[in-house]
Amino acid sequence: MGHKTAATGRPLITALTEAAATSGRAPSVHNSQPWRWKVLPTALELRVVRDTRLAAIDPQGRLVTLSCGAALHHARVALAAEGWTALVERLPDPNEPELLARLAGLWHTGADPDAMRLVQCMQVRRTDRRPVSEEPVPGPALDEIVQAASAEGAWLEVLDSDQVMEVAAAAGRAAAAEAGEPELRGELEYWTSRAGTGTGLPPEVLPEHAPQTTVPARDFGRPGTLPVGPGHDQAARYAILYGDEDEQDNWLRAGEGLSAAWLTATRLGVSVVPLSGVVEVDGTRQALRRLLAGLGFAYLALRLGIADPAHAGPPRTPRLPTERIVDTCAVRGGSAQRARPAAYRAGGQGKR
Repeated sequence: MGHKTAATGRPLITALTEAAATSGRAPSVHNSQPWRWKVLPTALELRVVRDTRLAAIDPQGRLVTLSCGAALHHARVALAAEGWTALVERLPDPNEPELLARLAGLWHTGADPDAMRLVQCMQVRRTDRRPVSEEPVPGPALDEIVQAASAEGAWLEVLDSDQVMEVAAAAGRAAAAEAGEPELRGELEYWTSRAGTGTGLPPEVLPEHAPQTTVPARDFGRPGTLPVGPGHDQAARYAILYGDEDEQDNWLRAGEGLSAAWLTATRLGVSVVPLSGVVEVDGTRQALRRLLAGLGFAYLALRLGIADPAHAGPPRTPRLPTERIVDTCAVRGGSAQRARPAAYRAGGQGKR
């Protein structure tokens, strides 16, 4: 069915190109956006882009692969919103380790209303590092977020208060260990000084001073300009994203699960903040595994809460232009159109 059109009358190549462009809204470690897509006549290929400026922060490539998994899920959702379902081939070629996934075998199943809503959530999703409100996260919302991750083959363990204190202690130890690593501090300086490049964390998304949070926030080495306010995150819930093994395919699926959980949380009005510092140090990552009773491998800690309504959401982090993340050379001159993220067509919303 590769060259046929969906009910919208739009060519498949156009849907593939725009899905790849939409995936650029996915969250990534320090907003590095380490993915590149190749559009083929009947398929999409996802490759990871290794960056030496993440060698100290992420030497195994765990966080980079998680990031690419989030982009993969974003692309799948964008295709579903257009009425296309794809077979996902993960790590399809052992001779090409940079090739993480291929979306192929597409068939038309009709536009998915749930996927259309999630595409709109991609437009408004943010990382708000400030304390959340005193309103607790409803239990049914937590259940739905956990189920969204598990549907992608990843798992979220929501922690009790004693476990949260252990995570807080582990985060403190990780911060102390990383403070003594010049290479790591240099990488953080790089990713917080990327104004105008389309990547990195600009001052306006970083708190102006350390917020009052149960689990210590990362010290990025420089203050931001985002007003914090006097609140505390005592009503927040914390969770661990984990998987059965600690291999690349598990990290990729965990990234898909993270995207599904985060978009679901956005739809439900729940703020999500990833806490990667605690998994960047071997000893503290093992401490998280002990919280899982040794039944899984921890990939990321998360804070979930209801954003303080007194504060407007922070601005979006910048994004690379589409031509930097989507290669259309293989279909150029065919029916591909200039890619636009699907959210602009579905809801007409501009940048936020």
